Amino acid sequence: MPRLETDIKLDFKDVLIRPKRSTLKSRSQVDVSRTFTFRNSGRTWTGVPVIAANMDTVGTFEMAIVLAQNRCITCIHKHYTVAEWEQFGIEHPDILPYVAVSAGTSDSDLERVAAVLKKFEAITFVCLDVANGYSEVFVEAVRRVRQSHPTHTIIAGNVVTCEMVEELVLSGADIIKIGIGPGSVCTTRKQTGVGYPQLSAVLECADAAHGLRGHVISDGGCTCPGDVSKAFGAGADFVMLGGMLAGHDESGGEVLEINRQMFKRFYGMSSSTAMKKHAGGVAEYRSSEGKSVTVPYRGPVDGTIKDILGGVRSTCTYVGAGQLKELSKRTTFIRVTQQLNEVFGKAPNEQEIAAGQSPKKPEVSQT
Repeated sequence: MPRLETDIKLDFKDVLIRPKRSTLKSRSQVDVSRTFTFRNSGRTWTGVPVIAANMDTVGTFEMAIVLAQNRCITCIHKHYTVAEWEQFGIEHPDILPYVAVSAGTSDSDLERVAAVLKKFEAITFVCLDVANGYSEVFVEAVRRVRQSHPTHTIIAGNVVTCEMVEELVLSGADIIKIGIGPGSVCTTRKQTGVGYPQLSAVLECADAAHGLRGHVISDGGCTCPGDVSKAFGAGADFVMLGGMLAGHDESGGEVLEINRQMFKRFYGMSSSTAMKKHAGGVAEYRSSEGKSVTVPYRGPVDGTIKDILGGVRSTCTYVGAGQLKELSKRTTFIRVTQQLNEVFGKAPNEQEIAAGQSPKKPEVSQT
């Protein structure tokens, strides 16, 4: 029999962060870097925990060069060849600590990862990414990579529930990607009916991962710097961005001119556009779970990164967090969803007010 969970689940748009007293005088006092020691690899990493998504319109070598200057990570998309990796690594050895080699579960993908890691010891991150992180095949791939690369930090996903976070951590992953369907060019929720509101997914999965000394990435759903802050406030250790980094000089995608304005192509990696480009088309047994859009040309990405980090610093000053790691401890979320009347009942009429009746107050979730 199907089950129905009636607990309220929330997205970033459904909440705001309540301000608190602060002793901070300036945003410049906020440290947005983090230091993590990862459970299974045993490695320690220090940097700014914002990550460019492993999409071929975002996770490019050009993007990695700029993000590394801001001490952020780029998950390089999996369609670069070993030869292209070799050229990049030789020309930019200082960038390598801030990149991840991405792969799916195929033997060819894992062989390419092994070849790249063999050439460059400075690369410590491996990103294993599939649309459905719940398959046994994926769990087995995580175990294989952990066995083959015992001292590399493994990023794995995507999932949205506590039990699968625990399964992946115990199978060898260090950082779990959280998110099914929240991305701006992802249509999984419409095409399959499967998904989970992103804020609640991060809140629950971060708690599960931290209990095992694992870490999580909030992947998808951020449309502005405030959403990035909400993800960190919910307990995310890292935040992965796709659409917010699209449309820049360093982004992949075709450049288009429409009505004398410049645009760039941005598409999901499960879209028909991506599958035609990399796999010759959409297989007859499946459907596209992504879409292709045009986004306004936005110039160099460095300004966007600084704007995002500036927003996070500002959030920290509003709640009195001198360091990014303090943000989740200082965060109280207030529900502001427009659907409150549907959830808690309509507003009372004059007769109900006269009778002393009033609607229930919305809950406040505190992390």
